[in-house]
This record gives sequence, structure tokens and C-alpha cells, in this order.
Amino acid sequence: MNDLTALAPHGVSAQSEQGHHPHPDYVAHHFDSAEQQFDAGKLGVWVFLVTEILFFSGLFCAYAVYRGNHPEVFVYAHHFLDKNLGALNTAVLIFSSLTMALAVRAAQLEQRRALIAFLLVTLLCAFVFLGVKYVEYRQKWEHGLLWAGRYHATGQESNHGPEAASADRGAAVAAGPRAGETTPAVPPELPPEATASEDAPRLVGVFFSIYFAMTGLHALHVIGGIGAVTWILARAVRGDFNRFYFGPVDYVGLYWHLVDLVWIFLFPLLYLIH
Repeated sequence: MNDLTALAPHGVSAQSEQGHHPHPDYVAHHFDSAEQQFDAGKLGVWVFLVTEILFFSGLFCAYAVYRGNHPEVFVYAHHFLDKNLGALNTAVLIFSSLTMALAVRAAQLEQRRALIAFLLVTLLCAFVFLGVKYVEYRQKWEHGLLWAGRYHATGQESNHGPEAASADRGAAVAAGPRAGETTPAVPPELPPEATASEDAPRLVGVFFSIYFAMTGLHALHVIGGIGAVTWILARAVRGDFNRFYFGPVDYVGLYWHLVDLVWIFLFPLLYLIH
């Protein structure tokens, strides 16, 4: 067996010397062709992505239930989220999706330098995203805007300005029912005073529990994406990919696009509540 392997041409396994069809080194032994291997890998990635979608769907359902029961809490609490930082992160991730798609294309065309460059830019965008998220989390920690029982706001100014914050928070209380409205802006079980003061710590603490759960788990997926992109970057530097074998780049690209898509839903649901 060792003699046959040594005599086999580069990129072709020893099976070709025994009368079988040539088997490139990048095709695993249990696949008949590179195309079969690519299709099997892509099916596996899609199955994995479906489980990820189901995972985040549970979080979005929790968000929908709580927001449906306490809409005034979301209107009150979203003023403490910096929509400018959220918009910056959205732009960064959308741009990283573009560079990831270009990396896949470069791998298909055997453009090694372009592949490495696009993967590096994608990694840079990921680190920028995490850096911005760190700034947000640090602000929340310093002002006591934390989850559930740890919520103890220290009087942080609204990121929308004091006038806008007061107007938005008080609109549901001061406006009262209008002609044609069948339900008041503030649920009757919560008096206006409690909505603005007494019950705010308890209820807003639950809002920030949802905020940290959804954005924190998303950030963990970004970190996982950094690991995956770093892996294919190392392989790209080694020259593992060609026009016949670029599956890993495509698979990681699909995962990265899903991570970006989840954030595109999180941004308006958490930061743009009006």
C-alpha cells in the first residue's frame, strides 16, 4: 500500500493505480466525486442552519409574547439603547456579508490572494462588531441597565434626548384615549404612575433580560463565526482551495449570512421601537 501511494500522481489516491477512477486528495474516501462531497456538505450545513433558525425563533417568540403583554415597557426601555451604535453594527455586518460572498466567489475562481483579502476584511468587520457591542454592554453595566433582578438604573439620560424621551414615555399616559380608539395606550392594569416609576425597574429588568439574551447569544455566534473564518483563512493561506474544491468556504459563508440576518431582525425589534 505504501509503494502504491508513493507512486500515485499528486492529487490522486492510490485507488487509481488499482483500476479505480482517479480520486483527488481533497475528496474524502467515502465520496465518489467532489460534486457528491459538496452536495452532501451543503445539505448538512442547511440542516444545521435550520436548527439555528429554530433556536432563535424561540427567542423571538419570547420577545413577541412579552412585547404583546407589555408594549409600554418596550417604548420606555428602548430609549436606553443607542440606535446609532446599533445602526453602525448593522452596516458593519451587511458589509461583512458582501466580503464573505466575494470570498466564496474568489475561491471558486482560484483567486487565492483575493480570497485571503476578503476573509481578512470579514474578520475585521466581525471584531469591529464585537468592539461596538462591548461599548454598549459597558454602558449598560455602568448605568445599572441589567437583566431582571440586577436592574438598578442610575439615571442615565435617554439616547434620544431628554425632550424626545419624555415625550415618548409620556405619550401613552398624557394623550389619553382618542376618538375611535377602543383600547387605551397604557393597559388599565398598570396605572400611569406605576408605568413611569414604581413598576419600571421590575418590568424594564425583564426587557433587558431579553435584550442581553438575544444580543449575547448572537454575539456568541459571531465569535463562532470568527473561529470558522479563521479556519478557512488558514487553509486558504495553505492553498487548499481550487475551482473544484471550495466547499468549506461556501459552508462558512452560509453560516455567516445567517448570523447577519439574525442581527438585521434584532436591530429594528430592539432599537427602533416607537
